Amino acid sequence: MSSPTPRIAPLDQPYPPEIQAQFDRIMRGAPPLLLFRVMAGHTRAWDKFRAGSLLDPGPLSLREREIVIDRTCALNKCEYEWGVHVAIFAGPAKLTEKEVRATVARDANSACWTPAEQALIAAVEALHHRATFSDAEFAILSSHYDEAQILEIMLLCGFYRTVSYLANGLKLPLEEKAARFPA
Repeated sequence: MSSPTPRIAPLDQPYPPEIQAQFDRIMRGAPPLLLFRVMAGHTRAWDKFRAGSLLDPGPLSLREREIVIDRTCALNKCEYEWGVHVAIFAGPAKLTEKEVRATVARDANSACWTPAEQALIAAVEALHHRATFSDAEFAILSSHYDEAQILEIMLLCGFYRTVSYLANGLKLPLEEKAARFPA
């Protein structure tokens, strides 16, 4: 899915001071991701992209957030963003290697997940496949998560579906230090 160069050229250094400051805030000293460099070359798209970001602490735990993001990216066959998130957040989110693999290869009923995490993954899958929940799915999700958390789950799924569209549609080459989908 990736190619040597993206379909839209990324910004090159030196970055404008405002963009450099934004990269520094987002990346905390690491070089900016290729996706960010492509988006930052187009002011309106970059501003909208940053406004939709959900990487701030929200009502979900880091682990829950990463399960949602990883499963969403995997369902969208977006190895680029899945790999970035696994490389950066799987450890801090305390996702085991088996759980990381399960975000790609298994469904919500995988025994590696708690009942709450199974409900979370089932919600991601329902949104991905049907863009809604059945009443039964919503009832199960609601038995584990409150309203603010459910809204966050839906927002994360939508935002990372958009990120998947961007990374896949731009044919972004995989980041050097990012994880790869399991074989």
